[in-house]
Amino acid sequence: MIPARFEYYRPKDIAGVLSILEEHGDDARVMAGGHSLIPMMKLRMADVPHLIDLQDVGGMSDVEISAAGIRIGAMVTQHDIIDNEALASVAPILREAALQIADPQVRYMGTVGGNVANGDPGNDMPGLMQCLDATFTVIGADGEREIPARAFYEAAYMTAREDEEVLTAVTVPIPKGGYAYEKQKRKIGDYATAAAAVQIVKEGGSCVSASIAMTNLSDIPIYSEAAGAALVGTSVDDAAIRTAMEAMLGDIDPTEDNRGPVAFKKHVAGVILRRAIERAWSRA
Repeated sequence: MIPARFEYYRPKDIAGVLSILEEHGDDARVMAGGHSLIPMMKLRMADVPHLIDLQDVGGMSDVEISAAGIRIGAMVTQHDIIDNEALASVAPILREAALQIADPQVRYMGTVGGNVANGDPGNDMPGLMQCLDATFTVIGADGEREIPARAFYEAAYMTAREDEEVLTAVTVPIPKGGYAYEKQKRKIGDYATAAAAVQIVKEGGSCVSASIAMTNLSDIPIYSEAAGAALVGTSVDDAAIRTAMEAMLGDIDPTEDNRGPVAFKKHVAGVILRRAIERAWSRA
């Protein structure tokens, strides 16, 4: 439980971070809250000769809300999300999801940027951000670029962010309609066996748009366009929900592990998705 020897850096600005990354290349890693990287270092599953702590970098811990959308700095913690009343009033699904991440000790240090950036298929925020059609801002030596959340994840722990780039912010359009984040886990603080983020807009008793994403059921979060489309134009009755569930089950690809066999995970996925759809519809 003791990591290998490493050099520790705590730069004051993003220019300092990028300079260290450029100097040390693949031997350098950035750390936000540290709840993913530090355990891997302690278990010697990650060898990081040069560790760059982002805690002192300015401009990455703010939440900005405007008519154009919500900008969340990468160093905003899960607790910050839960504690922000203005944010909860315009995007309550963010608080609902953050409250289901790990435990209070982790939420005080774990960051939004760290949760979405490292590509862990078990993390809660990646699927949620796909459901909300978020955009991730990354910056590197060649400047800044925006990457849609739905195009960010390539495989487990592999993303569209280059090694020399740093994720600095998440931008979310103001959510509309009803919402739900449902999660089934073995025990408090655990990763999900299955989790679903759902957003539904209702007009005149009919669903006019629906966005659905699920977590920890493939090596990347799954945004299912087909599942959302199955609800559009319906009254979100049992038949429509079953069609959406079937569409999602066709998109996920779970593997057997200590959370259960494939058949069990698919069953749980269906149960959780139904609950999320029904609750989002009741709030729409």
